[in-house]
Amino acid sequence: MTNAGLYIHIPFCKSRCSYCDFATDVYRNNDAVERYVSALCGEISDFKFQISDLFDTIYFGGGTPSLLTAKQLEKILDTIHKRFKFSDKTSFTLEMNPGTVTLEKLLDFRKLGVNRASFGVQTFDDKALKLLARGHDSNDVRTTFKLLRQAKFDNVSFDLIGGLPNQHMANWEDNLNQALDLEPEHLSLYLLELEDSTPLAEQIRSKRQPQPNEELAAEMYELMLDKVVAKGFEQYEISNFSKPNFQSRHNNKYWNCDSVFGFGVSAHSFDGKTRWSNERDTNKYVSMIENSDSTIVASEEINLASEVSFLSLRMNRGLNLSEYQSRFGIDLRTKFAVEISRLSDDGLVLFEGEILKLTRKGMVFSNEVFSVFV
Repeated sequence: MTNAGLYIHIPFCKSRCSYCDFATDVYRNNDAVERYVSALCGEISDFKFQISDLFDTIYFGGGTPSLLTAKQLEKILDTIHKRFKFSDKTSFTLEMNPGTVTLEKLLDFRKLGVNRASFGVQTFDDKALKLLARGHDSNDVRTTFKLLRQAKFDNVSFDLIGGLPNQHMANWEDNLNQALDLEPEHLSLYLLELEDSTPLAEQIRSKRQPQPNEELAAEMYELMLDKVVAKGFEQYEISNFSKPNFQSRHNNKYWNCDSVFGFGVSAHSFDGKTRWSNERDTNKYVSMIENSDSTIVASEEINLASEVSFLSLRMNRGLNLSEYQSRFGIDLRTKFAVEISRLSDDGLVLFEGEILKLTRKGMVFSNEVFSVFV
């Protein structure tokens, strides 16, 4: 039996990044955070769904969960443990931003059970960090990483973004080198995807920033694969790499279509059949809780066969067509024969026996592949 995952959303940030489309709010005062934490605990306590699953992952995402005080985190965890049962080998990830933690705070987080840190680097280029409105510089990154090691975090992940406006190959290679020199256990390496509603997208539309070069981004992806794998990381998903035994257990639940229950503003849940999501506006979310209203604003039955097909292709292991047919009664090789042949001719997919996989080129243009199966 597969264990479930728990996601908690903390929306507060010191500043809003120019590329970010997540549900976030600029941190203004601790009173607002306290009110949110109380509402969050109320949602968890009043959750009506009867869950018999044992949970083995907790993930605090955001936003910037590291802006929480240890007491606020402890309050949330006390509420969680009163409501759900956890494995004694639970992976507990807390997202952090550079410059938002001290050694004392990290030691407090460790005492509360946090055993995995994921923090947003995005780039080591200080000019690019200003463009992205990240609110930290490259020195903050190195200092935060050092503090994590001092606090005995032996499972550290961080993010980088490639394909930024004005970014050239030498800059991207320097970013990769600096990331690898720190020797984290996990890396999430993304190519920039512009979201229409973000400030960065508007800057590009108004020509204040140049349009990112897609061909160059594809070359950056190739370089990334070569350098990271050569350093002993295994690629297990399009954008995710880990040292042996350090895959993100929580994120794997999304890609494997396991149950994940989310709490907090904009949080999503999936129970194997239905996906539902919470109110995206923080003030509305808090008011709903305080007025004893449901925070769920959308719910849909999921076509699991469709989800499994494209999510399996995200994984480096690929999609086993025989196992898929046994599970869902669908012969994808026959049903999508024309489309798969075209994707193969375009160099986007390949077969390894009964396994359909993305090529390196297919990983860059994965959305084109996924659209066939969704």
